[in-house]
Amino acid sequence: MEINGKTILVCDCEGTMTLDGKALAKALGGDNLAVNKQLCRAQIENFKDSVAKGLPMLVACTQEAPLFLETLADGEADVRFANIRERAGWSKDGTKAIPKMAALLAEAALDIPSGTTVSMESQGEVMVMGVGEIAVEAGKQLSSRLNPMVLLSGTDDLIPPGRMDFPIFTGRAKSAKGYLGAFQVDLEKYAPATPWSRDSLGFDENAQSGTSSCDIILDLRGDQPLFDAPEKRDGYFNPDPGNPADVQKALFEIADLVGEFEKPRYVDVNEAICAHSRNEQVGCTRCLDLCPTNAITPAGDHIEIDPFICAGCGSCASTCPTGAVTYTLPAGDQLLNRLRTIVGTYLDAGGEAPVILVHDGEHGDELIGIMARMGKGLPANVIPFAVNETTQVGLDFLVSVFAYGASELRLLVAPQKRSDADGLVAQVELADQVLAGLGYGDGRIQIIDDADPSQVEDHLHSLEKVAGIARGDFLPLGGKTTLLRSALLALHENAPKPVDEIELPVGAPLGAALINAEGCTLCLACVGACPTGAMKDNPDKPQLSFREDLCVQCGLCRTTCPESVITLKPRVSFAGGVTAHEVVKQEEPFECTRCGKAFGTKSSIEKMIEKLSGHAMFADEGRLALLKMCDNCRVVEQMNDTNQPFAMGEPRVPRTTDDYLREREELRAKAKKETGEPDNKPNNDNDD
Repeated sequence: MEINGKTILVCDCEGTMTLDGKALAKALGGDNLAVNKQLCRAQIENFKDSVAKGLPMLVACTQEAPLFLETLADGEADVRFANIRERAGWSKDGTKAIPKMAALLAEAALDIPSGTTVSMESQGEVMVMGVGEIAVEAGKQLSSRLNPMVLLSGTDDLIPPGRMDFPIFTGRAKSAKGYLGAFQVDLEKYAPATPWSRDSLGFDENAQSGTSSCDIILDLRGDQPLFDAPEKRDGYFNPDPGNPADVQKALFEIADLVGEFEKPRYVDVNEAICAHSRNEQVGCTRCLDLCPTNAITPAGDHIEIDPFICAGCGSCASTCPTGAVTYTLPAGDQLLNRLRTIVGTYLDAGGEAPVILVHDGEHGDELIGIMARMGKGLPANVIPFAVNETTQVGLDFLVSVFAYGASELRLLVAPQKRSDADGLVAQVELADQVLAGLGYGDGRIQIIDDADPSQVEDHLHSLEKVAGIARGDFLPLGGKTTLLRSALLALHENAPKPVDEIELPVGAPLGAALINAEGCTLCLACVGACPTGAMKDNPDKPQLSFREDLCVQCGLCRTTCPESVITLKPRVSFAGGVTAHEVVKQEEPFECTRCGKAFGTKSSIEKMIEKLSGHAMFADEGRLALLKMCDNCRVVEQMNDTNQPFAMGEPRVPRTTDDYLREREELRAKAKKETGEPDNKPNNDNDD
């Protein structure tokens, strides 16, 4: 049997799962599906025969994936793997899990494009920071494979080593920046060890300050870490120096950090629709406020994200109201495409009241595996949905879960990542408020941050089936605001309480910009500041229009407005006019009093005249009249004005030799006339 052009191979794992091949095939839209019992052992030839056909394959087993790949003749084949055992089959509800198995297989058969990566290179230059013997011992262990240098913030009368296999310095690290392969550490009171130290290690008296470069930092000071969220900084290790096991684990990991490493580019930024700033006015700062690693910095009218520092928590993409920041694992709109496929297949296969369990690939997978092996496993209606980081999902995803027909949503967050979940909590509160406002009730979305598998298992098995939500089937197309609007409309269409408006708290990324038309002068500063196109002008006449479904409540229009006539109203509106630009104010253009050209609006010109009429420079009516002229006529009028306070008179004419000769002849003629000398007397130029 094939799904999306891929041959499906399933196995009941020696009967530990109840698999009805015919029922599973029917759930997937087929006729029959052969069920293997030992595909990875006794029936391995079935796998090899499928490989020999050269067609793409989907094997419903992840545990033995390495073994299957080893059997490939040339080492290359289009084979992917899906886990239906721990995620569906190994459960006390295993016999009811056919719809969930079908959903998991349909999801795995999708063609998901891979994300992009960035490269980091390490030469093995390690800076070990610490006090006394523990730092020196760490340097000794690393010196056989890497190039360590030890920076001691205290020596505790350390005995000088008999052999200097690596440099030792004293000093204090003030701050650091960078990432694996490109760290810069600011040092003070920095001095090398003296080779003539005898009973205790001594250092050069000429201590200095400066900056040192390294590829890796091992921080054994037991002090404040050099970075926020130190566990997320690639190449920075900050174990507890009092815990030998932690120190040895860090040394073990550091020993392999030589060479070139690929790191996922977790997020992309579309600068054109970033709502951070316009015209030096700050608007949205959600991503800047939430980033735990400080990988995000302002860059003029938009933000920049350093892909080498970004740890991929996804809080920026989760809370970005415009979709300027997008999470790229998976790329594009594939997250909602997966969601639509998995919920739709489950419902089409006869499943009821689906509960989506969003989890990551580490903490979540581990808990699901433990529950399947040691406990009751996942209930048949709880569908696991793996993402790179649970905190990456935003309001558009949360609302779409229910728009596609799920009954409840649980978000599994690792306890050590609770500090990263602030943005997710805010998004959950908004989504819950929208669902409650439409009459779907409270509490359909919950975050689970418990580390105990039994507690998580009890919670999931104690869920009571709540009323289902009518299934929407909109395609996940367009940007974030478009996707969110599509999901909201799908929920509103069959809502128990289809209200026209739901009020939201301040800071919500949905709402209206209310404009006092009477005070608006149509300067259109708001249009230039709006990053989403919610504010729009008309190139043919003075006009301002607003489209509510594009507004993300960034506040740039409000802070930019010189008349302060704009206020924000966070809400979800289902009124018909919110999906089109509606005219807020329009006027006839003001015509130049000299040439008749339209060059502004009446309200803006009148407002300007009103404000300047009392100014000393405009006390003369003629000066005020200039304000009623277009730019060309204003210049012409000023040039024709005879009252020029800075006029310098006529320009001086350059004098030439002819001018001097003419003046001399004129003087001679005047002298002859006065003396009565005849004009015909020969001239003698030497008489001068």
